[in-house]
Amino acid sequence: MVEFTLPKNSRVTEGKVWPSPQGVNNLREFKIYRWNPDDGKNPQVDTYSVNLDDCGPMVLDGLIWIKNNIDPTLTFRRSCREGICGSCAMNIDGQNTLACTKDMAEVKGAIRVYPLPHQPVAKDLVPDLTNFFAQHALIQPWLQTETPPPEKEWKQSREDREKLDGLYECILCACCSTSCPSYWWNSDRYLGPAVLLQAYRWVIDSRDEATGERLDNLEDPFRLYRCHTIMNCTKACPKGLSPAKAIAELKKLMVERRV
Repeated sequence: MVEFTLPKNSRVTEGKVWPSPQGVNNLREFKIYRWNPDDGKNPQVDTYSVNLDDCGPMVLDGLIWIKNNIDPTLTFRRSCREGICGSCAMNIDGQNTLACTKDMAEVKGAIRVYPLPHQPVAKDLVPDLTNFFAQHALIQPWLQTETPPPEKEWKQSREDREKLDGLYECILCACCSTSCPSYWWNSDRYLGPAVLLQAYRWVIDSRDEATGERLDNLEDPFRLYRCHTIMNCTKACPKGLSPAKAIAELKKLMVERRV
């Protein structure tokens, strides 16, 4: 009889219910994943009550209010608060998104907040994205040319510039990649939606002169072809981009250069 056991510190338990603010009627309940790598305990889900009369409308505002007023040990990433940096990407109400652009009013019932799924957790809501950014570096995301550089800038036609729309806006928040089942199971070899979208952005840039080398770098059974067009990535993208379309275009380019 096969016996399966969960890894150490993988079973999520019920956590602490923190006292509600006194004399406040306009409250919103948050249930937040907590895990401290230093105490040796299982992760737990703590319950907090946020005073909406003293807090902004976004989920990130609620997390900041909790950290400032209830529990200073709560750990999460944040920076721009405008959907640009991607730092506050997390799983909210079962969906990967940005806490700074997710309105609390969009969530029914308690607001459940977890770190991005299927990634190592550094602490609480902070995922360890070391592998994700190493994969991004692998595709060499910068302009590569052999032609001597011009005196001012590399020029590009309006039509060629428009080809980059829907690609350059990616903020590398990892919402798409961590929503992809193929990336969950093969993240050590499959590059994932975000990195492949970035790869396509440089492949079709008319100013870049390393197209062949870039496609060679992706010619691998796992790096590109683990995509099964599940479309979770496109649904999850908080910027409204379509990584699935970019991956399909990369596969098309691979076929065209063999003909």
